[in-house]
Amino acid sequence: MDLKIVNYGAGNIKSIQFAFQRLGYNAVLSDNSAEIIKADKVIFPGVGEASSAMKMLKESGLDSLMPQLKQPVLGICLGMQLMCNHTEEGDTEGLGIFDTNVKRFSNRIKVPQMGWNTVKNLKSGLFNNIIEGDYMYLVHSYYAEHCNETIATSDYDIEYASALEHDNFFGVQFHPEKSGKTGERLLKNFLEL
Repeated sequence: MDLKIVNYGAGNIKSIQFAFQRLGYNAVLSDNSAEIIKADKVIFPGVGEASSAMKMLKESGLDSLMPQLKQPVLGICLGMQLMCNHTEEGDTEGLGIFDTNVKRFSNRIKVPQMGWNTVKNLKSGLFNNIIEGDYMYLVHSYYAEHCNETIATSDYDIEYASALEHDNFFGVQFHPEKSGKTGERLLKNFLEL
């Protein structure tokens, strides 16, 4: 399987590559549009700040490529947030793949949310053999608002979209590569889509 990780300078790349290696797959880092278009599956990672990440994406020309991809694409953490319409982080326009916006958590709670949280209201093949209320690992100060494309939710002061799906695009707020057996199961499900 030709598995590409979009390389635009924002990401927790090594842990994602190791997670796929444990499943028996080699995930190759690429910023080459021709290579990414030909891949069987694409991972869109992201750790960092939204406006600078979007700037790097635009500089590489990958911002116009991403919405055109036809194969299954998985956005992780900031990757998922950049696939939304807009994020309050740096007042940044996103790729508009998911029809929702990203907001900052209220100051009345500890931010970032860091650690394990449950996922519920599971609605997609991405969650095959994952049980309602299973735990995933999260580190984030911003969240995607609940919308029609929500396929999982989590609670942290409010209920928010912890996973999204639109056509061939999937996004998860949590880090499956750091979420033990449950996260591994989700990555395996993604590979089997």
